[in-house]
Amino acid sequence: MTAVMNREYSPRPRRRWGRTLAVIATMIGLTLGSASTATGQTDDGSMTEVQAEEAELQASVVAAEDRRLTEVRTITSLARWQGKNWKTPYRISNSSGYTLVLTPRSSPYTIDDLLELAPQTFLKMTDGSYLLAEHLVVLPRAELTLSAPGGLVLRLASGPDGFATIVSLGGELKILGEEGSATHVTSWDAGVGFPDETLLDGRAYIRAIGGGFEANHLIADHLGFWSGRTGGIALTGTDRPNTGAIESVDPADDGDGRSVGVLDGVTLQPAGQLDEDDPTPAVGFDVPALSFVSSRIADVTVENSAYGLFVSGANGVEISDSVFSKNLFDGVLLHRYVTNALITGTTASDNAGDGFALDRATSGVTINRSVATGNTGSGFVLIGRSLADGPSAVGTSTRSYGNSSVSNSTATMNGDYGIEVLGGLNISLNNNEISGHETGIRVADEADHISITGNQVRDSERHGIALVDGVTASSVTGNVVAEASTGVYVRDSTVAVKGNTVERADGHGVSLVGRVDGSEVSYNALAGRGGSALDTRRSNGQFTGGTNNFDGWKDTTPWWRQLRKLLQPMTALWTILLALVGTSAIRARKAPTTVGHPYAHQMAHRGAVPVPQPR
Repeated sequence: MTAVMNREYSPRPRRRWGRTLAVIATMIGLTLGSASTATGQTDDGSMTEVQAEEAELQASVVAAEDRRLTEVRTITSLARWQGKNWKTPYRISNSSGYTLVLTPRSSPYTIDDLLELAPQTFLKMTDGSYLLAEHLVVLPRAELTLSAPGGLVLRLASGPDGFATIVSLGGELKILGEEGSATHVTSWDAGVGFPDETLLDGRAYIRAIGGGFEANHLIADHLGFWSGRTGGIALTGTDRPNTGAIESVDPADDGDGRSVGVLDGVTLQPAGQLDEDDPTPAVGFDVPALSFVSSRIADVTVENSAYGLFVSGANGVEISDSVFSKNLFDGVLLHRYVTNALITGTTASDNAGDGFALDRATSGVTINRSVATGNTGSGFVLIGRSLADGPSAVGTSTRSYGNSSVSNSTATMNGDYGIEVLGGLNISLNNNEISGHETGIRVADEADHISITGNQVRDSERHGIALVDGVTASSVTGNVVAEASTGVYVRDSTVAVKGNTVERADGHGVSLVGRVDGSEVSYNALAGRGGSALDTRRSNGQFTGGTNNFDGWKDTTPWWRQLRKLLQPMTALWTILLALVGTSAIRARKAPTTVGHPYAHQMAHRGAVPVPQPR
């Protein structure tokens, strides 16, 4: 039984490593402009030593970018301490080239300001586009707005000699177009006159580190390389506060002549005796914007980049009416510590990774009216597992994450699953349309309180909806599952499967496998043909089987398999015992009612007639 279960029902192995290697091969293929055999890719898709060296080179370029930004922060901080807090923009030169630093001021920096501040590195071309040939950094309390009447075409220099970037270090970065006249941002290799398709030496990107980011009516393409933070358009938190997030200490008189102050709700008192009314001081507090970036993105298209959109350490991100397509990794990746995000009316298609991915430590994310189609990975992935399962070097919390949802959305023809949930709690999947996957919806890894309601799941090779490996206190309610081998599959989990409709299944309507204590299967309409409408022969533990409608089910189990079921050891033993009892009863009925005298032949010889003896 175990062998059968493992062969037929074990989850399909994820091909994340295979996809990653394929992506690396693709990136290097773009770099070399030749077939995969020239890149060093072997027949089985593995990396050769040459590819590993090229991958390390890209990683080293990412590390160089980290050092450059650290130098900008350090120089800015030292200048302030040395009384050289420049009021006007300044330029830093290092091994990575020039970086123009935009300092705080009351009005936003614009295209006209850049033409004046960087006349040699920010150029207006004859076709009306603009070329940026050095790095830009926006400091806290500064704002850079990139827009132009009728739409802006901005090309970021990117080639063998280096690349340009736009990075906000706690400032405000806005890239704005107009309805019908979008702003277009791309990398640009002036040597060939086309966007940069060579990733080996890095590629231009845009990043907001803390502060705020806003984009609308934007088309971005051929941006980013290798990592999430250099992946194209990246929104990442920072360990430095956005200026203004921490309120200044405001002295006040507490009534006895002593000066106190308030810092974001924390009362400051001089040393000495504690206030008798509040003898226990608070020892911790959070500062808004200390670690988070906020963002609004609307009507944005990102394609042919590394990531479509990479977000980490963000609070209140809003993404609407946007498209992320044909990127080398995920379409939209919310990586770490993203909270209260809203994604609506957005499409992720034909990306080499997942369409929408919510990685661990994300919570409170709502995805609504969005589409994931043709992605190499899954359409929607929600990972709520904890960052650690015990004590760790950095003392990471062991709690799970969740409180997220995918609703009124569509997933079609993705390489892995339509929607996949790995761990987490309080996650809802409602009113979605899912078709063309091996498994439509898959929930695994001790996920808790998962609600799957009102979804249309069609054309699944194996399971329409599967909950496996420790899922608890979850429900599958009011869904329609059509054209799957098994409509709803539950293994080693506690799930209430109620009020669902299964149509045209060709294996089982509902299957319970392994330990399913506390599960319930009731009020479902199961139609199709196959081994059984409700398959429970491989389950153990107590579950509730209520009223289900099997009228539309045709049992196609071969006669020899049905006979084999009857020939189970205990069944066969009881059958033999019953047969023996039955045979004995029949023979007893047919036995003669008189018993002959043992010496009847002698008595007959002597003329005596024996008297029948009672039995």
